[in-house]
Amino acid sequence: MMRKVMIALALIGAASPALAQVVERKAKTADYEFGYAYPAAAARIAGLKAWLDADRARIQAKTAHDGAAGRRDAKASGYPYHRYSFDKTWKVVTDTPRFLSLSGDSYSFTGGAHGSPASHGLVWDKVAGRRLDPKAVFASLPALQTATRSDYCAKLKAEQRRRNQGDVSSMNVCPPVKDLTVLLGSTNGRAIDRIGLIADPYVAGSYAEGSYEVTLPVTRAILGAVKPEYRGAFAVRG
Repeated sequence: MMRKVMIALALIGAASPALAQVVERKAKTADYEFGYAYPAAAARIAGLKAWLDADRARIQAKTAHDGAAGRRDAKASGYPYHRYSFDKTWKVVTDTPRFLSLSGDSYSFTGGAHGSPASHGLVWDKVAGRRLDPKAVFASLPALQTATRSDYCAKLKAEQRRRNQGDVSSMNVCPPVKDLTVLLGSTNGRAIDRIGLIADPYVAGSYAEGSYEVTLPVTRAILGAVKPEYRGAFAVRG
């Protein structure tokens, strides 16, 4: 998860103490262990807080249900039960006049050799008063892919070589933007001028390689891929 924390910090620049304040819920039973946290900035927006609390309740209920079933199955089969777990943490990427942008990291374990990490992106549109997937601010996924493909693939390949002692990932693939988590970031808190693209394990590399994160400045091509109603909230950088 530390690598994903770093991309969030890269997207906002220096971290602020105010961004570190969180609302956190934890639970631990014989069946499961659960954690869910989101920043105070999100808790201050009633509609966003309601969605996060509903997301937490839904995931906790499923974890509790699945954990209880897993423990019953283990007992019936006569093998040790390894408690199920789920943890999800949201962090502020940036807070601009138009958008509150969040990044999420989650990790679930339901038995087996290892758990499953995942990344998430979320944007609250302050003008419309609604939650958006960051990809929804773009005209289409093909438009976003065309605007980012060349720079993204080059940076991804460079990171794969750095991480794998000069070799490209064993998967040898540059994944399409539809398979990536998109984050909206800002260097100045006034406009979105950079985006983060996260490939979770198995998307651009093996589980052992972990996730791959690339940050791109907003270019004229990327700005052109933004829906007209949101372009005023973006700025070209570099």
